[in-house]
Amino acid sequence: MIRTEHFLEDAEAWLRTRLAQLRARYPETASHTPECRQAWNRMLCEADLIALTWPREYGGRELPTATLIAFHELCARLHAPQPINSIAHAILAPTLLRFGTPAQKALFLPGIRDGSEIWCQGYSEPRTGSDLSSVRTRAIPEDSGWRISGHKIWTTQAHLAKWCFALVRTEPGSQAHRGLSFMLIDMQAEGVRVEPIRQMTGEADYNEVLFEAVAVPDGRILGEPGEGWRVAMAAAEYERGIYFMPRVVQLEAELAQLTEALAQAPLAQVERAVQARRVSELADLCQVIRWRVDRVLRQVAEGNTPGIDGAMLKLLWSETRQRIWEHRVELLGEAAILGPQADAPHAEAASVLREFLWSRAETIVAGTSEIQRNIVGERVLGLPKDRGQHA
Repeated sequence: MIRTEHFLEDAEAWLRTRLAQLRARYPETASHTPECRQAWNRMLCEADLIALTWPREYGGRELPTATLIAFHELCARLHAPQPINSIAHAILAPTLLRFGTPAQKALFLPGIRDGSEIWCQGYSEPRTGSDLSSVRTRAIPEDSGWRISGHKIWTTQAHLAKWCFALVRTEPGSQAHRGLSFMLIDMQAEGVRVEPIRQMTGEADYNEVLFEAVAVPDGRILGEPGEGWRVAMAAAEYERGIYFMPRVVQLEAELAQLTEALAQAPLAQVERAVQARRVSELADLCQVIRWRVDRVLRQVAEGNTPGIDGAMLKLLWSETRQRIWEHRVELLGEAAILGPQADAPHAEAASVLREFLWSRAETIVAGTSEIQRNIVGERVLGLPKDRGQHA
């Protein structure tokens, strides 16, 4: 078995070399672009750095979860981009390994491992907010499988994806979280239509996805029909576990950048003191988040799920990140009017604007702050349950 310290030493050397090559083509301010993220995804796949903890029978290295955590932290500290297929790497693959049949694993894992097949996640629907149990997309059984019709929205990178994992109602007359199935859908199938949604940043990473009587063959439900809620909640635990590590390291780096920007800003003494106090409060919050993520990662490394800690972490992280970027924009002064797509020599200011605008979505995606507070209130404080059940 490869020793963790040897693997990490080799991985760091590889990362430094390959990131230097990547930055020759894409500066760090372009890390968010699909082109940069796709290039980085290819590099990781070619170096066999995707399936670190997978069983060897599926092309994995069978490394300990603690090593995977350390690798993700190393990537984040070296400012590596988020690979374009991170949804598949960190959420779908472990869910597939846990719930999938041998045939499903043989069909789907190779495309994730070699980077040839990108995935998207089909949960949210129009007029349902963050209540995942209000799914109206339906699949009707037929001789060779299912026929699915419905409408998903805010589907990240659906325009690039080969496959989608989606919550679909498969039991007629069922309500809330009962009667849902976790379905694996071919995005190139006849009847799938993808419409981009233009964001405040000028980008179009989000999409509407319409399923118009799409044929889904047998064998494309993960787990049993009707137990999609259980599978989706397990997937959410992966999302709030290791998948979160790079974001917390990134948050710490963003706090350091804010501190440096404050030191360089031409402010009056009184205003500098006010800003410094606000940054100090954010530093305290970042320390709490670090303690919280360390607790979550210890649970994951021991084979447990984050549970309520994952909800608390997502809530703290998203709201703290919004505050950090609000402060960065304030310190930009009049440069803030340039917008997120300004060219050189204003690329740095444009990058700040882009991150500020993007951060507005972070209290919505992966469960809104309101939903996370409901979870904490119900499971920790014992408050009466809100209508329905939430992720």
